[in-house]
Amino acid sequence: MATSVTVENLNPKVLKCQYALRGEIAIHAQRLQQQLQAEPGSLPFDEILYCNIGNPHSHGQQPVTFFREVLALCNHPCLLDKDETKSLFSADTILRARQILAAIPGGATGAYSDSQGIKGLRDAIASGIASRDGFSANADDIFLTGGASLAVHMIMQLLIRNEKDGILCPVPQYPLYSASIALHGGALVPYYLNESKGWAMEISELKKQLKDAHSKGIDVRALVVINPANPTGQVLSEDNQYAIVKFCKTEGLILLADEVYQDNIFVDNVKFSSFKKITRLMGYSEDDLPLISFQSASKGSYGECGKRGGYMEITGFSAPVREQIYKIASVNLCSNISGQILTSLVMNPPKPGDESYASYKAEKDGILQSLARRAKALEDAFNTMEGFTCNQAEGAMYLFPRIHLPQKAIEAAKAAKKAPDAFYALRLLESTGIVVVPGSGFGQVPGTWHIRCSILPQEGKIPALIYNLKAFHEAFMAEYRDQIVDTV
Repeated sequence: MATSVTVENLNPKVLKCQYALRGEIAIHAQRLQQQLQAEPGSLPFDEILYCNIGNPHSHGQQPVTFFREVLALCNHPCLLDKDETKSLFSADTILRARQILAAIPGGATGAYSDSQGIKGLRDAIASGIASRDGFSANADDIFLTGGASLAVHMIMQLLIRNEKDGILCPVPQYPLYSASIALHGGALVPYYLNESKGWAMEISELKKQLKDAHSKGIDVRALVVINPANPTGQVLSEDNQYAIVKFCKTEGLILLADEVYQDNIFVDNVKFSSFKKITRLMGYSEDDLPLISFQSASKGSYGECGKRGGYMEITGFSAPVREQIYKIASVNLCSNISGQILTSLVMNPPKPGDESYASYKAEKDGILQSLARRAKALEDAFNTMEGFTCNQAEGAMYLFPRIHLPQKAIEAAKAAKKAPDAFYALRLLESTGIVVVPGSGFGQVPGTWHIRCSILPQEGKIPALIYNLKAFHEAFMAEYRDQIVDTV
């Protein structure tokens, strides 16, 4: 008799894993979208507005022309031999495509590459890192991956041996980390960002949570830092980064630096500095601190989520450990070649003097300036709504406003067997078609409630989004208003 497969006899680590970004509310949104397609006019809105994930092109953001033209020529190299190509593509686009194809064995983008990624592309990325930081980088330290998410999974697989191995993660945190730690059977050790101080990351909190974990017999192996932060949008100061590096050095922790939003900075007096740069400025060499930095082709002004390109730069690890990382990469064969090419372009875009530079810069600046305006408009809107408070987003693609819910709404959520912010988000979806993620999916201080809302809907849709959001909220508060309770 064949063994039946039930939820009860599945891997318990899979059952424990949660990923709120594509959870209940997103699934319900897809059902409503199908209903709208089958029965137009059957719902009180005419479209689903997905503000739940950072997926720029799905909202109409256009690809960066230089990146896509190079990719087109690489994937269809016979175009390089056609006379009309010179009139359709800029000279530096054609040159870059030829350089990339020369770096690919056989010039075949449809073939497997080395499991670590194509050496010539890793050389280009190392050059880009060195230019960004002012310190040298080595192509042998770079692993090209199917987006940063796969790199994170690889490292969790490497570090987590059992349920007593812990990873310090920010709360709120990008759910990839809690999901990956759960899948690999480890322990998430939370450290809380200080919302009242603009989501500050405080060393005293790190020390407190590390001490508490040790008291429970947890061997904390690494610290995750997301900078710029997802979902909260703050950008760390260099002084804060110095303190974080010193903390990791003192406590013997691996520093896992999620830097995929490094190009998404919206505030004039704020700048991004990589942790690689900070460690070198502090005088630490590779031998002093194990550091893994993650970057992606999915964010920034490029937003190429579907191409699944990214890398991790690994420094401070012995040769035997690096062999084990390479082995994990080999099990995955290799990341897709289009993603590898795009990642190299992200780290080496056109330079001043290149024919494509002016148009590239205009496209990039236009996208980032528009994102800044959208972020400010939504931030201002949330801060005018009863019971909402919203910190400024300095970077990334999201706002993470706090909502002080009436007790009557909290009781209604309890009766519906839902977290209060999930209850709110579900009602928002069913009334307006706006999809947000409840803060409970990211973690939050107990007794507080939040939503994460992306700033990605096109600028022309923001006024209607704000209007519908405010109208829904006023109706929701009118239905549930009582003495607002804030338990924190």
